Amino acid sequence: MKFDEIQIRVRYGETDQMGVVYHGNYALYLEMGRIEWLRKLGVSYKKMEEDGIMLPVVSMSLKYKKSAGYDDLINVKTQLKNKPTAKIEFEYEITNQKGEILTTASTTLVFIDMKTNRPVRAPKYILDIIN
Repeated sequence: MKFDEIQIRVRYGETDQMGVVYHGNYALYLEMGRIEWLRKLGVSYKKMEEDGIMLPVVSMSLKYKKSAGYDDLINVKTQLKNKPTAKIEFEYEITNQKGEILTTASTTLVFIDMKTNRPVRAPKYILDIIN
């Protein structure tokens, strides 16, 4: 399925006292990858919310294999796992400059109608772009 890759330079504030990226920051890296994946397809997360659709994370799984540290340049590869329905699933691979896998992850998000707070099918414009 479609994938995208972004680079992120680890900032000092993302690390702990040992200079290692704090584990909670990986959720932010996944979000950055997801938003750029959508943006490069021509989908604005902001516009989707203005149109009354939000996309909360309902499940996230991460497997840490190696540490990233301050000033490291990491790559976040984001890949669509399945064709979206009322949910959209992504898989991720975070690597360092040497190409070593640091983290693998997956997320599931659900399309929610902001007026009813109920799940809805993926917007047609997203399905049209993916196909």
